[in-house]
Amino acid sequence: MSRPRVYMARKIPEKIWMPYKDQWDIQMWPYEDLPVSRTELFQQLKQADAIFTTLTDVVDQELMDNGKHLKIIANMAVGYDNIDVEYAHKKGIIVTNTPDVLTESTADLTFALLLAAARRLVEANQYIREDKWTTWSPLFMAGTDVHHKTIGIVGMGRIGEAVAHRAKGFHMNVLYHNRRRRPDAEKRIGATYVPFEDLLEQSDFVVCMTPLTRETEGLFDRKAFQKMKHTAIFINTSRGGTVNEQDLYEALKEGKILAAGLDVFQHEPIGKDHPLLQLDNVTALPHIGSATKDTRYQMMKLALENIELVLNGKKPKTPVT
Repeated sequence: MSRPRVYMARKIPEKIWMPYKDQWDIQMWPYEDLPVSRTELFQQLKQADAIFTTLTDVVDQELMDNGKHLKIIANMAVGYDNIDVEYAHKKGIIVTNTPDVLTESTADLTFALLLAAARRLVEANQYIREDKWTTWSPLFMAGTDVHHKTIGIVGMGRIGEAVAHRAKGFHMNVLYHNRRRRPDAEKRIGATYVPFEDLLEQSDFVVCMTPLTRETEGLFDRKAFQKMKHTAIFINTSRGGTVNEQDLYEALKEGKILAAGLDVFQHEPIGKDHPLLQLDNVTALPHIGSATKDTRYQMMKLALENIELVLNGKKPKTPVT
């Protein structure tokens, strides 16, 4: 009996996949820092029983139709907007993601980005590197306090709640908006549920933690930014598609809001000429929300565990439903 064929759409450390080498016929894209080509995916899915994907790998109807033996798409991410989940379910293909294991790391990064944007840390660092620091003045590099301010979290899932816990350590007032109200979270962290518009109007920091769906695509647009305080800081570590970037650019340039901290963008990667990077009040990161070695290894392991379970006829740990 032939071993099931598993295709890894990104090179990962040998120590992660070695435990499965005797169980599976493992084929792997040879690059860690270069996304797999669509042509390669198309060819590999002809024979694959399972595929390990990352957020840059778009798996659509055409690719799935070519995967005659495909049983599972194991996505190494919490989000799964890169996969046509509805079509996968129609074809009986299981889709899994990697929640929970990256919650705390992503919350750390989110709050770090909030602090960096508020206190102008990247701008200040660059100031020294460009040898501009020649004196001191009372309002030199003056930023915005975080402690005792109001944070509004849009999307109170696991990561949103973890961000709220960190905010409480800074004595912040926590507001949130979610598709469903979360009385359990309210009790645990002392958060207050408010309508979306109220959150925008009352928050000093607006943090986008919502997944990208049909309902949330472009959620933060000109209308949303106009409702925010002119001193508000916008943070996004979820998905770039939740934001209308042109509207955000105009809001920042015109002083409708004070600043933004962004780990995600509508089309990634972005280059140095991206309009938002031309603004001093934007702190930008290259989608590194969960980027610690410990967390990324756990994400890889969970994806492979899901593949193992499905190929053995069992239910995966973290199916996307």
